[in-house]
Parts: sequence; structure tokens; C-alpha cells
Amino acid sequence: MVLPPGHRGNFPRVNARRQHQILCYAIEGLNSFGTVLYFTYLYFLLRDKFGFDNRSNLAVAALLGFVYAFAAWQGGKFGQRRGNFAALKLGLGVMGASYLVAAQLGTATGQILGAACVSVGMCFTWPVLEALVTEGEPPAAVPRAVGIYNVTWAATNAVALFIGGAIVEKFGYAAIYYFPLLIVAIQLALAFRLEKIKLPAAEKNSAPPSAANRPSPARAQNFLRMAWLANPFAYVAINTLIAVLPGVAAKFHLTPMFAGFACSLWGFVRIAVFVGLWRWDGWHYRFRWLAIAFGLLIVSFAAILIAPNLWLVLAAQVFFGAAIGLIYYSSLFYSMDASDAKSEHGGIHEAAIGVGNCLGPAAGAAALWLAPQNPNVGAWAVSGLLLAGFAGLLRLHRPDR
Repeated sequence: MVLPPGHRGNFPRVNARRQHQILCYAIEGLNSFGTVLYFTYLYFLLRDKFGFDNRSNLAVAALLGFVYAFAAWQGGKFGQRRGNFAALKLGLGVMGASYLVAAQLGTATGQILGAACVSVGMCFTWPVLEALVTEGEPPAAVPRAVGIYNVTWAATNAVALFIGGAIVEKFGYAAIYYFPLLIVAIQLALAFRLEKIKLPAAEKNSAPPSAANRPSPARAQNFLRMAWLANPFAYVAINTLIAVLPGVAAKFHLTPMFAGFACSLWGFVRIAVFVGLWRWDGWHYRFRWLAIAFGLLIVSFAAILIAPNLWLVLAAQVFFGAAIGLIYYSSLFYSMDASDAKSEHGGIHEAAIGVGNCLGPAAGAAALWLAPQNPNVGAWAVSGLLLAGFAGLLRLHRPDR
């Protein structure tokens, strides 16, 4: 059979783009699984081996968030200047070396320094992965690429949180270093393969979103700023919750395995929300969705930490997962939709996450230090911080005239 002119040439273009996407999502999913396994159960290790309580774990989380905020911003800029693959390989290399060294250290200080180094390396991976999944994509395809990206990392994130405790109970705490180390080795192999793929230019005739449906540049920038404000506050709640998860487990007499089972529900809800937001674009540039999500975030976060029984914790996680799903998705979508400087914008998006990772635990640790007799004071302090963020969101909003 004789193919029409130009038909043969279409196969390599389609195959190259498809291979590029598959490898990007594979590296991203592995990155999420390995880092969640390590950082979540690091707090259990600090509790069980070094006697850390909620206040101490929150202080560690605040330190790691501070490191992440600065390093993510630099990681995005590095990827924009030196190339995505240079940043990705550097980040993975630093992570792998840090896991290996941390596994040999027997002091709490060594564990914290090792975690800080892992954080630095990780900051050179996420901004460029966010950029790579939309590289060469026409505007009409960006929402789909971001949707698959979000579902992929959220799925492996939730699975790692769910089964991480079981892995620790089966293999011991050494698993939080060597499982992620093996994952990094696989990621590096995939990254070298990905680098060899030559992508064709984006199709010029790909149907862009209708100009009538596109927001004005001023409106797009306003939503980008609001999302960059909201997302750090989502991570104020997330990182505080992760840091005090050993305390929640102790409150309900849960082993690490059952703590993972019971306290990962919000991660699976977030997956469902990501799928819904990917398939339905009616939330794009609609302020009410962002505002509702922020309100739910505040109420559900406080409920998880002060609930007197496990059933209320589970119910609150449904709303918590829905809220952080929409807030995170908004930040990443607007970051990728508003500019061509995707690595740098991805770095700002991740740096904002780091700010939240620092502020929430810092507020909780400070409150517990000032009022150690009240076990819920940390939850109330962080909830107050979230309320301040909500007020800032309302102030930033510029209604259409």
C-alpha cells in the first residue's frame, strides 16, 4: 500500500511526543511516591528513635519548608537558564546521594541535615517536571497535560501515604532511605532516555482556546496572584498535618501502618477532585470556586486535628482533600497558562509551596512552645494563620467591572 505524501512523517512525531509524555509522567509519579514515603515516615522515625513530640516535629517541618522555599525558586531559575534536563539530573543526583548518606547517620541532627539535602535536590526536579509535561504543547493541550500531571503525582502520593506505614513495619525504618534510593536510580535512567527524544514543534494549526473564552491579561494575572497566595496556605495545612501525624496516630492508638491507612483518605479524595477539574473547565478563572475551597480548607483542617473520634477525622478528610485539590490545581494551571517561562513559573509555584510548608509548622510549633499545656493550641494557631490567608485572598480579588 502506498501512503499519501507526508503520512510516513507523522508517525515519528506522534511517537516522539507520546514517548516524551509517558516518560515525564513516569518520572513524576516515581518522584512523588519516593519523596512522600521518605518525608512522611521520617517524622515517625524521629518520634520512635529520638523521642520527638509534635512541637519538635513541627519545628523540623518548618526548617525543611524554609529550605524548600528558597531552593525551589533557585531550581526553577536554574532550569530556565541551564535547561530542564541539567536541573532534573542534578536534582536526582543530590537526592540519591542524600538518601544514601542519611541512611548511615545515627543522630537526630544528621537525619535533619539529610532531609534538608533531599529537599534541596527535590527542588530541582518538580519545577522542571511541571515545565516538561507542557513542553511543545499547543495552548489547547495545556489543560489536558496539567490534568494528567496532577492525577499522576496525586495517585502515587496517596498510595505512598497509604502503604508507607506497612512498608516501615515490614522492612524497618531503613526502607524510607533505600526504597527512595532505588526509585531515584530508575528515575535517572528514565531521564537520560527522555533527554534523547527530539520533540517536534507544536502544531501551528492546533485549535487554540477561543479568544472570547480567554480572560484578559489583567484578569489572568490577578488569578495567578490569588492562586500563588492560596497554594502556600494549602501547604500550611498539609505540612502541619503530616508533621503531627505521629501525634494523631498516638491519640487514636494507631500503629504507623494503620495511621497510613486511616489518614490517607484526603489524598485519594484529591485524586478524584483532580480528575474532575481536569475533565471540566468551568472553574477556570471563577473566583467563587477558589474562595469556597479556601473556606473548606480552614474548617476541615481544624476538624481533623481536634476531632474527638476517628470517624470525624475521616469525614473531615473528604472536605480537606477537595479543598486542597482545587487550590493546588488552580496554582499550577494558572502558572502554566499565564506565561511561556514555565520552569521559572514552576519554581515560583514550588517556592510558594515551601513558604506554606514553613509557615504552618512554625506557627504550630511556636504555639505549642508558648502554651504546652493545651494540646490543641497548635491547631488553633495554624487555623488563625489560614484565616489571615483567606482575608488576603479577598483583598487580592479584583471583580470584573
